[in-house]
Amino acid sequence: MAGIVRIDDEVITTDDFIRTLKLNGQFEGLVEQMVRDRLAARAARQAGLVLAPEQVQERADAFRRALGLHRAADTNHYLDALGVSLDEFEAYIIDGLYQEKMLEQVCSEAAVAQYFKLNSPRFDSVEISHVVLDSEGAAREMLSVLQEEPEAFAEMAREHAVDEGTRQQGGVIGKVLRGSLKGDIEARVFNAREGELLGPFPSPDGACWEIFCVNAKHPATLDADTAAEVRRLLREAWLVARAQEHVIEACPTR
Repeated sequence: MAGIVRIDDEVITTDDFIRTLKLNGQFEGLVEQMVRDRLAARAARQAGLVLAPEQVQERADAFRRALGLHRAADTNHYLDALGVSLDEFEAYIIDGLYQEKMLEQVCSEAAVAQYFKLNSPRFDSVEISHVVLDSEGAAREMLSVLQEEPEAFAEMAREHAVDEGTRQQGGVIGKVLRGSLKGDIEARVFNAREGELLGPFPSPDGACWEIFCVNAKHPATLDADTAAEVRRLLREAWLVARAQEHVIEACPTR
């Protein structure tokens, strides 16, 4: 078993390292990212995507500059310290470029526009505020007051809410997309009018009660934030589909 570092006579091995990652809850995330990166690089090669030598050189130079490795000797010493060969370094750079090139195709402007056209309702958003109280009676009493004085919502939230996360902001949650709220609440929030009060709704354990105010409604537009979310969804769907084309299983680590 390979050693990573030595402390006096004690050697920390690769098995120790992997065990620590597992116990810290970091192992699965790292493995998943490596699998996704490898799937994207393999798909790029299978699709016949081509990298120009100058692209590889430019990316390698950028890597070295970011680490302050301005001379070839500095890079060699750095890689030697990591136990990484020049061939392995080049393979790392090439794989990274293939991943990017493949995902650029998956998330092209045309693909983003088409996805948005077919799924635009899911990108509607609303701006909401809420106030959370510790009993149904208190919530219903506040709702009655707010129906008479809706402009007092922020003040009432600051004075009476038990939710510390939004209390100081007068209960403001801000803009939310579909899928951000519980199903039954979300349906009512997105179907409400601007300025409408909703609730009170019980928490899952019944310990708290929540009142919402719909401050504004925004029909979906393909702005920068929405385009970023569409690219994320396209990327996730594509990677899931690619994973289903392969047998992926954990190997014994000891």
